[in-house]
Amino acid sequence: MSAPKKSVIAGLAVFGALLGSAVLADKGGMGMGGPGEGRGAMLTEMFDTIDADKDGKITYAEMEAHRKAEFDAADTNKDGALSADELSARALARFQEKLAERTQAMLDDRDNDGNGSLSPDEMGEGPGMRNFARIDADNDGFVTKEEIQAGMQHHKKRGHGWWGMGDN
Repeated sequence: MSAPKKSVIAGLAVFGALLGSAVLADKGGMGMGGPGEGRGAMLTEMFDTIDADKDGKITYAEMEAHRKAEFDAADTNKDGALSADELSARALARFQEKLAERTQAMLDDRDNDGNGSLSPDEMGEGPGMRNFARIDADNDGFVTKEEIQAGMQHHKKRGHGWWGMGDN
């Protein structure tokens, strides 16, 4: 395979990895995102970054420039190709950026006393506790692994998240 083809494939791979990492950050088991979200949601989220001239519209050239900038940022050894380590590092960096944003949003939402941290009361009871009775299908006061798995399958079939677990 020629070097230009390898570069194009690597570029597509990093773009796909970036799309995937954003989607994973949005859907990963930390309550990020919801049903039906995907690449469109990620593009909407990144719109302001891609819209270089800030005219409220994205051109093909702006998307291409953004893709190149993302590739160049990921290509830490500047060899014109992305290794598995470089792809992983970039995906992890994007995930950490999203996690920092989500963490700050959680603090902003729940830090009632404004001290920059969350007390147990400010954290709330959490989705597992809020949904304990619903998860405990046989109402015996205990939750088994089987009840959790059955509940997950039921909600997955209905196109819902895991009992709102993503909502913290």
